[in-house]
Amino acid sequence: MRGPRLEIRLDRLHHNARSLSQQLASRGISVTAVSKASLGLPEIVRTWTAAGIDSIGDSRIETIEALVGAGITTPMLLIRSPMLSQVERVVAHASSSCNSEPVVLQALAAAARSQGRRHGVLLMVELGDLREGILPADLEAVAQLTLEQPALRLLGIGTNLGCQHGIAADPRNMAELSALATALERRFAVKLEIVSGGNSSNLPWLAAGHPPGRINHLRLGEALLLGREPLARTALPGLHTEAFCLVAEIIEAKSKPCRPWGRRGQTSFAAVAAPAQRRRGQRQRALLALGIQDVDPAGLSAPAGITIVGASSDHLVVEADHSLAVGEELRFGLDYSALLRAMTSPFIQRHCLAAHCLQGSGLQGSGLQASTAQAGSGRGRWPLTPGLPVGRLSPSGSPG
Repeated sequence: MRGPRLEIRLDRLHHNARSLSQQLASRGISVTAVSKASLGLPEIVRTWTAAGIDSIGDSRIETIEALVGAGITTPMLLIRSPMLSQVERVVAHASSSCNSEPVVLQALAAAARSQGRRHGVLLMVELGDLREGILPADLEAVAQLTLEQPALRLLGIGTNLGCQHGIAADPRNMAELSALATALERRFAVKLEIVSGGNSSNLPWLAAGHPPGRINHLRLGEALLLGREPLARTALPGLHTEAFCLVAEIIEAKSKPCRPWGRRGQTSFAAVAAPAQRRRGQRQRALLALGIQDVDPAGLSAPAGITIVGASSDHLVVEADHSLAVGEELRFGLDYSALLRAMTSPFIQRHCLAAHCLQGSGLQGSGLQASTAQAGSGRGRWPLTPGLPVGRLSPSGSPG
């Protein structure tokens, strides 16, 4: 298979999902696997469920609809607040959704009544990152509104940290979320089944040995896909960091001067052109059929001996300390930003490699041999200690 392509090692993704779900279960924490960076690729979602993941989250109802259409019956959580214009679709295809707006809750309730359904609701609380969330002082009123709607089921509360301003989960904000959950239960005489502490950025807090309190649920994407936590991009012990590889073809290879010449101005993607390189002389330089339209170049890791020096819409420019040839392929690692954009490019093929650990589960991929490259972080255990029992999302959207 030629052309720009993502090679996806399902065995490594299986290992990450099984390892994280088992270790978090020992702390009483269940996992919703977030599929948005993989564009809801069914092969990846099926790999996760085969590894023990029992609910899938995505920010786009379109992706959830596609997964349902692909025959995936795992409960779906819409992790972005529903658009008012899409509440009917959300109720029809998502078991539950994250919410912070009373007007959206009322619209969801009306849509659920008209469809004869009961929709699960996770109320999101603002705890400092300043993305989505109800202010703690307003939480009781929004919870009461939710409980007054027979077509809605208040599953619990959650928060999101790390995504907007890089605010980390810590003992203070996690204790505040636990306290809010307990206060709601006392005020309304209910039992909240989910207290969702956040995302992959919560993992260092847990690994530091802090007690989870009421936290019994996390929404994980980057840790499952790339084996890293988002705040410092640190590899998590025991997880594979190289499940994805972006392969691109060289379309020009020449020896060229290191420095550009002529009067300089703006480029297509920068108000001011980058300063000229200091080194002089000639260098082996190559163009690859890959550009900013396909991937975030800043999120690529080049192979040894290759340096990425620039990119435009459709070209990636590299320099090398050895000879390169037209038609040759180079292989790049990806961070979360690069993976997200590459998965959404219609010009990049996705190729799931067969894995011995998944044979017999319907996940064999397309027949190519699995890569023999070693995972970046080995197969050790991530040290977590036992805790509370695990709650799972059932097809109705409530933990079972």
